[in-house]
Amino acid sequence: MIRIALVGGIGSGKTFIAKLFGYPVFNADDSVAKIYSKNKKIYLKLRNRLPKFFFNFPIKKKELIEAIIKNNNNIKIISKIVHPEVRKDLQKFLKKNIRRKAVILDIPLFLENKLYKKKDIIIFVESSRVEAFKRIKKRKNFNSSVFDHLRRLQFSLKYKKKISHFVIKNKFNRSLAKKNVKYILERILQ
Repeated sequence: MIRIALVGGIGSGKTFIAKLFGYPVFNADDSVAKIYSKNKKIYLKLRNRLPKFFFNFPIKKKELIEAIIKNNNNIKIISKIVHPEVRKDLQKFLKKNIRRKAVILDIPLFLENKLYKKKDIIIFVESSRVEAFKRIKKRKNFNSSVFDHLRRLQFSLKYKKKISHFVIKNKFNRSLAKKNVKYILERILQ
């Protein structure tokens, strides 16, 4: 199985591009959302560590945002509790798709969390900062303070681009993006 990981900035369109490959996609953001809404053990751990912010299950985005804004270290605490569960979900996904020719990994902190394997193909999704920020601002519960915290957790875009095998310039045009994906798949699957 070929593991194809998409990296890039917040709002660059990784999820949009991931869907165009036609292979199973592991979306870490979806995994996290599922954990917050269905995993009571994680809620109890968060409530135990950050009792001023988590009051009821399921975990609400509003509570997460409040915790992150109040203290820079809270995002690290949240990550240490949630990321092991995301890794478990990733392992289940990989096991389920072991016989597939390829899988797509849409994991925002793929490099930062050291999920990279030697044979992985890394694709950098590049988009204009202005366009990406416009898209991010449209998201439900957007908070510029949280956005800044999340951006600081990530490696620089320059570094991500440098270590990537391919670059897709995302102009948020479906037909152009499909052509780029097709070109890259032809190179990878040769």
